[in-house]
Amino acid sequence: MIWIMRITVEQGDITRVQTDAICLGIFQGVQRPGGAAGAVDKALGGALSEILTDGDFLCKKGEVFWLRTHGKIAAKRVLLVGLGPAEKFSADVVREISAAAARAAKNLSELTTIAHGAGIGGLEPHTAAQATVEGTLLGLYRFEKFKKPEEPIKLERLRIIEHSAEKLEQLKLGAQRGQIIAESVCVARDLANEPGQSLTPRELARRAQEFAQDLGLRCEVFDENALERLGMGGILSVGKGSDESPRLIVLEYNLTKNSQPIVLVGKGITFDSGGISIKPREGMEAMKYDMSGAAAVIGTMRAIALLKLPISAVGLIAAAENLPSGKALKPGDVIKISNNKTVEVTNTDAEGRLVLADALVYAQRYNPQAVIDLATLTGACTIALGKEAAGLFSNDETLAQKIQRAAQQSGERVWPLPIYEEYKELIKSEIADIKNSTNKGPQAGAAIGAIFLQEFVSYPWAHLDIAGVAYDVESRLYHAKGATGYGVRLLVELLQSWQ
Repeated sequence: MIWIMRITVEQGDITRVQTDAICLGIFQGVQRPGGAAGAVDKALGGALSEILTDGDFLCKKGEVFWLRTHGKIAAKRVLLVGLGPAEKFSADVVREISAAAARAAKNLSELTTIAHGAGIGGLEPHTAAQATVEGTLLGLYRFEKFKKPEEPIKLERLRIIEHSAEKLEQLKLGAQRGQIIAESVCVARDLANEPGQSLTPRELARRAQEFAQDLGLRCEVFDENALERLGMGGILSVGKGSDESPRLIVLEYNLTKNSQPIVLVGKGITFDSGGISIKPREGMEAMKYDMSGAAAVIGTMRAIALLKLPISAVGLIAAAENLPSGKALKPGDVIKISNNKTVEVTNTDAEGRLVLADALVYAQRYNPQAVIDLATLTGACTIALGKEAAGLFSNDETLAQKIQRAAQQSGERVWPLPIYEEYKELIKSEIADIKNSTNKGPQAGAAIGAIFLQEFVSYPWAHLDIAGVAYDVESRLYHAKGATGYGVRLLVELLQSWQ
């Protein structure tokens, strides 16, 4: 759930702020801190230097250390948090250590901090404040809709203190942006964490409509009858095994008659059993996360609306349940996508590309500047990249470079992968235009998914395979177990820097 927190940016002296605790970051290897930490150290009679010199606190990334101030400064406590080595410092480190600090301080009502990195860290003030707020809110995230709450979080206020008046406006801008983005990531996490029993395609559409109404977005939902009229055989075929009918959800932001929007497409398989090509029992419960791409699109559309970005954007979500039944899609069936291209279905567990195909065809009607799809598409991408980066495929080098820059800035990594012409041989069919998977053994699985999708695009396009990064990523301190909300920070960064 979104943790509601009051966040303020104030000018002041960190040693004179009356608060439950002040948070200070210190680099590994430092024995006499400078900046704000140096001022606190001096006021405490060298207590911080003594702790560092004695090795009581090693300043490893995310390590925390509490000490009482005994009335020597206005704050009751000091919370030291390790920044790790200075040469590896980045905005993403700020997110991580801010998450660690927030969790350590969760039983206090208020935490006061500097914008980590805005001084000797070398970050721009707005970047430092944004990362500090993002890390704080993401670190406090919990999904407790279906369980008795754990020990309640009491932290209700975050104060960012800055001595220099010159930095204040940039810090306020960054903090506001960070709060909107982090809350939007939490919206995406909530959607992806929801079980398939309650978040059906119909319910996902209802929630998208609810968000749209609150945010002033235009929302249109196509039910199975409308999908039939549009000839969307991909979405309909995947969803026909379930009693829950599929949907195409359209969200529009700031569209005018002549606008050429950026279109975001999300895979929204609310539960994926694999269909007739059924998955193994082990780990199938995690297939509720197969709509993480859709969740990221909804979170992104929320963020850009609240940030009032001067762009036009469209979110398309292809939502269905993939279940086996007497009505279900069968291996060997031939279906027709809405551009009249026929597909031999050789694997019903390669269903995401079928629903995305119809959405990618639909995107063409917007005459888009670019289209970016996000999908938990292939286990092969997880095998290739692990849980550290999404796979990036694109038919446009300029677009790919923009995404890579946004990934670096947002901390949501991507890694470019190829779409070689030769891969097309692997999806040739004897009885249809193409087939949805290869029967030539385990090779280039992520690329085969991308080469299939490329058959349905006629514009600058990028495909993000987020299978490895959508859930249970333990290497970042701001992630909890479950959905990560991957893609929201990346896409918002891309769209706010779009030129």
